[in-house]
Amino acid sequence: MTQITRIGLLGVGKISGAYFHGISMFPGLKITACADQDAARARTVAAEHGIRAAESVEALLHDHDVDLIVNLTIPAAHAELNIQALEAGKHVYVEKPLAVHVAEGAASVQAAARSGKIFGCAPDTFLGSGQQTVRSALDAGKIGTPFAATAFMTCRGHETWHPSPEFYYQPGGGPMMDMGPYYLTALVNLFGPIRRIAGVGCKAFQERTITSQPLHGKVMEVGVNTHITGIAEFENGVITTLIMSFDTPHTGLPLLQIYGTEGTLCAPDPNTFDNPVIFWAVGAKEPETLVVRHAIGMGRGSGPADMVAAAATGRKCRVDATMALHVLEAMAAFERSGVSGEFVTLETRATRPEAIAAGLPLGTLY
Repeated sequence: MTQITRIGLLGVGKISGAYFHGISMFPGLKITACADQDAARARTVAAEHGIRAAESVEALLHDHDVDLIVNLTIPAAHAELNIQALEAGKHVYVEKPLAVHVAEGAASVQAAARSGKIFGCAPDTFLGSGQQTVRSALDAGKIGTPFAATAFMTCRGHETWHPSPEFYYQPGGGPMMDMGPYYLTALVNLFGPIRRIAGVGCKAFQERTITSQPLHGKVMEVGVNTHITGIAEFENGVITTLIMSFDTPHTGLPLLQIYGTEGTLCAPDPNTFDNPVIFWAVGAKEPETLVVRHAIGMGRGSGPADMVAAAATGRKCRVDATMALHVLEAMAAFERSGVSGEFVTLETRATRPEAIAAGLPLGTLY
């Protein structure tokens, strides 16, 4: 068994606040240090939270008082820093996506295997009460035999609110790499591995103007497809239609729905942890809101906590990076299919994560 208690945050940008809060909900876990390319920002955040600011990124990776590195840097830096942390003897949890390129993601997974360390990857939203309630209903046969699903993420982009949105419109960004992990991970949690992908993509705008602060008025060139649509066929036979878009105003499309021979499950936003699950039985005149039997209130930080709990019990963590590599290959396959005009069969495989038992208190995962 492995004991992990001390966490170092690598990157203290906008998302780090959610991790400080989320990790604090799990007894025994503590963020002890942080680092950032902007050393001054690291010192400011460290002072706000009463932790140490490492002198550099390198210093954090080799800090003897840190067991687990939580990598919150931009996607283009994920693979290199993941490998460095693993080779430094740290367990690693990285924000999504696992890497920008599939080969880089595979190299990271291989580095973890060599190191013997636990390697996890976001998103961890599928551990929340919403997606776990969907999983319970599906496993119990609530909708009969599932045969199809829809997954739609449609918005106008991030330049209206994000303080530094440029990377969302360059390789490693775009709606598929940014938001696809939430949807595809939720679907793998429900159905298991994906067999093949077909897709096409486009971009409605060659340039976009930032309207958020502090870069208001800056014009960005768009270097990735910002509207992707396609099909994912799972090994269990379920087919899923997906749209991921940064180009669309409000559409009213459902976020995630699962269709079965006995009814339909209307799942909550895969980018959230909670929210109701609606069931429409065949022939019903009114929908049923399913009873939630999983802990409400989990947040970002649940993934690292799952790694810690798995290590303590000798089990495989649910957020294992092999699933993230499978999702990364699936996301890349949409672009490959658009270029080739053919289905792309995936080479990676993922194990369907263990469900969380109903009735466990908040902060308990096994």
